[in-house]
Amino acid sequence: MRTSRRLLWPLAVAALLGLTACVSTWQIPSPSSALTALSVAPEVQQALAPAGVLRVGVYLGSPTSLVRDAKTGQSHGVAFELGHALGQQLGVPVQVVEYPRVAEVIEGLKKSEIDMTFTNATAARAKDIAFTPALIQLELGVLVPANSRLQSFADVDRAGVRLGVSQGSSSQGVLGARLKQATVVPVPSLSVAQQMLQRGELDAFATNKGILFELAEKVPGAQVLKDRWGLENLAIAIPKGRESAMPYLRDFTQSLVTRGELQKMATRAGLRGLAQAD
Repeated sequence: MRTSRRLLWPLAVAALLGLTACVSTWQIPSPSSALTALSVAPEVQQALAPAGVLRVGVYLGSPTSLVRDAKTGQSHGVAFELGHALGQQLGVPVQVVEYPRVAEVIEGLKKSEIDMTFTNATAARAKDIAFTPALIQLELGVLVPANSRLQSFADVDRAGVRLGVSQGSSSQGVLGARLKQATVVPVPSLSVAQQMLQRGELDAFATNKGILFELAEKVPGAQVLKDRWGLENLAIAIPKGRESAMPYLRDFTQSLVTRGELQKMATRAGLRGLAQAD
């Protein structure tokens, strides 16, 4: 159990973040044989963790970011575990900063409130933050509640259809421009999306299938439609101006992929919806 003294620093950070994020700090774990030790130059450590703590941005409900086991309360998620693995390699404590939705994680990176996350590497985001090469590709899809008349993505763009998306997400931008008749409804969090689907206030919800399969388990009778309307290319993201650390990050991620550790992170998080070849 953490003492109140250890919680003082995270609480101070939460105050600085305007109480929009939940902050938790982990000390450096014991060395793991699963990780290949990489030498870290001081300038790389300074670039990635300038405060001496690696601040990892996450949002709850996405296996690519953060999920919690309903029975044990144990946390998993690709961003969550990547952050801990990177902190271990850098030799610094890890501070997990939890935001309500992905758009706020991106804003946190832009403002250098956090040091890294794992998210969809879009051209629009790349104007403001720096990405490694993509590590995971996910299908984008649609979840519908029980007894829905929608059978494919082609059915969505009809008058009267209310399609939920995460507020400020790349899905909101893409579908807002692409759909001509359906109403795109920005939703402040995935928990709110769940409630709106259950109350019949949304006819469908669109995002990557990793999130949709997780959400479907919480909405009785809901299903993820089989087709896809696009792809997400997920990568580690860091604030602009820290690109000097990119060669190190590429070596770090390549080591995880080669040793199968990235796949294990995805499996522990229950990540589904990986892109299939056409």
